[in-house]
Amino acid sequence: MSSAFFLEDLICTDSGYKPSDLHHWGGVRNIFALHYVVSGAGYYEVGRNIYTLTRGESFIIFPNTEVYYYPDPDDPWEYVWVDFKGAEALRLLSMTQFAEHTPIVSESPVRLEMLFRQIETGGMAPYQRERSNARLHLLLSYYIEHFPQEKLLRKNDYVVSTKEYIENNYWKTALTVSDIVEYVSVERSYLFRLFKEATGMSVVKYVKTVRMKRACALLHSSNLSIKVIAWSVGYQDQLYFSKVFKKATSYTPSEYMKKNTVASDQR
Repeated sequence: MSSAFFLEDLICTDSGYKPSDLHHWGGVRNIFALHYVVSGAGYYEVGRNIYTLTRGESFIIFPNTEVYYYPDPDDPWEYVWVDFKGAEALRLLSMTQFAEHTPIVSESPVRLEMLFRQIETGGMAPYQRERSNARLHLLLSYYIEHFPQEKLLRKNDYVVSTKEYIENNYWKTALTVSDIVEYVSVERSYLFRLFKEATGMSVVKYVKTVRMKRACALLHSSNLSIKVIAWSVGYQDQLYFSKVFKKATSYTPSEYMKKNTVASDQR
């Protein structure tokens, strides 16, 4: 599938509900179409595969892929569906188990029907379109949660998630290791071991490293006071910040600022 096809962000193009009847469809679409079976049963054909789906299961149609789907004549399904397109759609789906070779997922542990029904389309006002796109994004987040792509569960991703969380929250004075562990959702000692193996430092040291790098950048390129810089990197106590900074860089914040000011003047 060519990524050049997807030039827009996540865009919901249509949604709806199909009652229990004998409606069937076959052909090719140029968008994604996600379906969730509310009740009954039906069949989905793609390539040489035929899938049987029942209540709580989902299937997706990928753009430019020939498909055919139809109800079980003895127990025709009812389903809700949403059509969408865009580069963001491709990225979000890549985080789920959905793929061209695996277009279905098993029964969801949560009822997704209402999330589909909350996606309203047809309104022309900008706020209506944005609201539909936001609700679609929310829906796909549930698929990412309950049907995650296997690669998201790799050990390295715990380390990546830890780094990202720290780099997005280093400025919080109340940031704790417990916050980080809770965010990553993995056993504390296991995370610490993985992180140490991958980075060569503890989680606490990584927090301090990120803060010191940001402090250096601010001291070098801003006119902020040392007190404000201390606050900006997670330290309420300016004296303690200065002590930590000197231990990390061999300079006090004032010395570091002066050193870089002189270096800039000599250029």
